[in-house]
Amino acid sequence: MRRRDVLRAGFAGVGLSVFGSSPTAAHPGSYRPYGSVAVGGAKEAVVGPDGRYVFVAATDGYAVVDVSVADRPEVVAERRELLSERDGGPLRMIYDVKLDGDRLLVVGPANPLPGALAGILVADVSDPATPETIGFLETNYPIHNCFLDGDYAYLTANDGGENPLVVVDASGERPEEVARWSLPEYDEAWRDVPAWLRSTHDVWVQDGVAYLAQWDAGTWLVDVSDPTAPTHVANFGGVPRPELVDLSEREVQRQGTTPPGNHHYVAADEDATLLGVGRETWARRTDDGGLVGGPGGIDLWDVADPTTPERLATVDPPTADDQTRGGVWTTAHNFEFRDGRLYSSWYRGGVKRHDVSDPSNPEQLTWWRDPSAASFWTARLAVPGETFVASDMGVPRNEGAELYVFPDHAGDQQNPPPLGNETASGGSGVVTASPTPTGHADTGSAASTGSSDVDAPGFGVGVGLAALGVAGWRLATRRRD
Repeated sequence: MRRRDVLRAGFAGVGLSVFGSSPTAAHPGSYRPYGSVAVGGAKEAVVGPDGRYVFVAATDGYAVVDVSVADRPEVVAERRELLSERDGGPLRMIYDVKLDGDRLLVVGPANPLPGALAGILVADVSDPATPETIGFLETNYPIHNCFLDGDYAYLTANDGGENPLVVVDASGERPEEVARWSLPEYDEAWRDVPAWLRSTHDVWVQDGVAYLAQWDAGTWLVDVSDPTAPTHVANFGGVPRPELVDLSEREVQRQGTTPPGNHHYVAADEDATLLGVGRETWARRTDDGGLVGGPGGIDLWDVADPTTPERLATVDPPTADDQTRGGVWTTAHNFEFRDGRLYSSWYRGGVKRHDVSDPSNPEQLTWWRDPSAASFWTARLAVPGETFVASDMGVPRNEGAELYVFPDHAGDQQNPPPLGNETASGGSGVVTASPTPTGHADTGSAASTGSSDVDAPGFGVGVGLAALGVAGWRLATRRRD
């Protein structure tokens, strides 16, 4: 019998196994995590179909975590320095993984990295403890995010020009590109908009529709019922295109980091009638010492008829004393809908659970945070009614990264810490992100984040403006070929 099976059997009597236990009884008192485990470089996380294993993008590879004993999650496999034998290898800056059945999709680098190997790796995880690489496709563009739906992989190919959605047949040992779709291909007028402001930041695919988070261009729905021939269905929620052209460099910086716009992440509920759109935004300081913008929330859209979407409500973000990029990040990040619940992450603002059975009136059920130690990338349900998991990229970034296991029930954190730079005072900690006023009030620059934009969770200002040498990187890739 494997060690985890022994632990699971032993702890079932006290209710800490996530299989057949009662989490409420097992976790009395104030709301808090069951446990956590170190996963260096943790970013995105996805959960296997039975809720036992979690697959974590880990920047220089990926990890598999067994969470079947909720208070003792255990890393059972790690694959680092992937494809190090290849020219430009290993595969680096791995921020996203996706799972379908027993195949795991691993992509990188998330942001342009001149001279580095880029592409998609397909792994067989039928035995999660011994994953094996079964396929790889090299690309000449970075891949920030991806989705795996059946035989097809959907990639965000932000090349600094078209920024297309790329569709790849990943069914065999040699994945092959089969289609592309992009805003400039759909409408030439989008070429006049700076590439960063119309970047394809993330993609969600369900029931033959690809939902694209296209930053300030909004959310776009593309019919991929035939993955080889994507076609436009609808789009909504973006900044009007005329407001995104003829901008100065400073105006592009402001536009790309403050609301409105900034469609960063999208996810649908089980029947694809409810769509969440996460907006990753910050505040910027003005010359007179004021602020424009603030952290972004999660908009809930009725997309039962995708051609006539209707915004129902917004889940507002927590807020910190300093809401700039150099402050405490509490803007929306990745999330998931399951069984009428919304599981969401807010960087150092923590993780939350909301009842969205009435999406026009979302109700917060749970909020837990530890801003001095944890900055959450995503939140995902593991076992309904028992556990959910959340990946923490660490504070400072990439230091002390972990995967947490939380109870899947309502509760209040005892003495929750303030969201400030160690000196924050009281208050509700909740704010609605107001649209940036019209005109050009912001003439200052963003506060420094203290780290390179190349390795920033989002694209970063430098990435957006210069595409970090994507053209030169493509040339280097061609020379390798």
